[in-house]
Amino acid sequence: MALDPYRNDLIVGIVGAGAMGRGIAQVACVSGCRVILHDANLDTSARALDFTSEMLDRAAVKGRLSNAEADAARDRINVADGIDSLAPCHVVFEAIIEDLALKQAVFQDLEKIVADDTVIATNTSSLTVASIAAVCKMPERVAGCHFFNPVPLMDLVEVAGSESTAPAVISALMELGRRFGRQPVRVADVSGFLVNQIGRGYVIEAAHLADAGIAGFADIDRIMRDAAGFPMGPFELMDLTGLDVTHPATERIFEGTGRDPRFRPSPLLQQRMEDGLLGRKAGAGFYQYQDGSVVTGPEPPAPNYDGRSVWVDSDRLTDLVENLGGSLDKDAKPGNESIILVSPLGGTAAKTISDGGLDPARSVAIDTLFGLSGRRTLMPTPAASRDIIAAVHGLLASDGVPVTVITDSPGFIAPRIAAMIVNLGCAAAEAGTAELGDIDRAVTMGLGYPRGPLAFGDALGPDRVLKVLAAVHEQTGDSRYQPTQWLVDRVKYGVSLTTPD
Repeated sequence: MALDPYRNDLIVGIVGAGAMGRGIAQVACVSGCRVILHDANLDTSARALDFTSEMLDRAAVKGRLSNAEADAARDRINVADGIDSLAPCHVVFEAIIEDLALKQAVFQDLEKIVADDTVIATNTSSLTVASIAAVCKMPERVAGCHFFNPVPLMDLVEVAGSESTAPAVISALMELGRRFGRQPVRVADVSGFLVNQIGRGYVIEAAHLADAGIAGFADIDRIMRDAAGFPMGPFELMDLTGLDVTHPATERIFEGTGRDPRFRPSPLLQQRMEDGLLGRKAGAGFYQYQDGSVVTGPEPPAPNYDGRSVWVDSDRLTDLVENLGGSLDKDAKPGNESIILVSPLGGTAAKTISDGGLDPARSVAIDTLFGLSGRRTLMPTPAASRDIIAAVHGLLASDGVPVTVITDSPGFIAPRIAAMIVNLGCAAAEAGTAELGDIDRAVTMGLGYPRGPLAFGDALGPDRVLKVLAAVHEQTGDSRYQPTQWLVDRVKYGVSLTTPD
């Protein structure tokens, strides 16, 4: 394939004028390419053209483009009367819904229309290039070019090819991504590519936690925002994306990876999708919405600390209790009336309390993995006294840091979700899904995480992440928590998760 991504007269075709198609059209026309936009619904194409024109005007107002540049870009977009109008294109991007049969039909139609040296790329986010190219006469010119929504604001593009894709096609699409102002990352042709695979660790694990009744949607979101530093909670994110997008993609990735248990969908998401609780666009999802804004009440006020003494199992908790003005029990074993605070790493509160021979009625676990300055998570057992829980809650909230109380479970909330993300990043490194240096870069760019999965694991401590996974795996018996060999080996040798084999 002899595609010159920098030729001045490059013609870009786009099939599908939804959010992704119109976004690709915008960055392509701004880069100087002529764009031919086709959608089976001409009204959709017309709306896409109006929307893109408005975005170009807005870019001019904000100074990102001059008025002349915006006008010139607008003039380079044309709406096709039919798919036959894409015949002169040098490259065509397919951006329709995630339906394999429909995508295959589009590619077969395109092959009848465009020249033999035209590159045809799919914007799929959960299917493989190979599965789409399987019906093509010239699979060597078929590749994946996965942009992120909203395209004009998201710099990342994942570029993938099947075993049949010509290397020159991959190189040309990488360069075309740069011409469009994106940062391309070469990824393997696996279901979900890189970013969407790792992103499952955030939303799927949160759904499994909620499905098990360990914490509510809002509490999980608060913990992941305030304690772990994510810009949005997982349920806020799914409401924004739409459950009819997130859950089917999860199912496709699960099936496309040979039913890898790490991608096992949550029954909770299936049920809520069937109930029409799709998120913001439906007015109801994990939250209720009114005029596009979430309707939620404030957290209930914290109870008061009653002044009783507190015995702790770690120096970190000693400093916390003393800084909060609590009465610290400094004996080797807790006094008969003292509150007991423990800090398990991966284990349940019940197991930690039992192993230590502690009184379950007076014992509460606290998550310390992410520090104690953003939000504090308490985990009592069913045997814990309500008065004890209230007293601990009151003490730990006395400096204004919010506190969330969850049901006893292995791994708390933030450590368990973070460990899944790190483990998926390690799996990607192990499988060679992308270059080591690109894994963290792509995830932070594509998902907005505070760190990429490998950097996240290094910051928390690979040995701590391994302990969380191993403990949850042992106590649940669920194979989705099986630590990767990549993680195990790097803990064994005491090196960074970014250390190559």
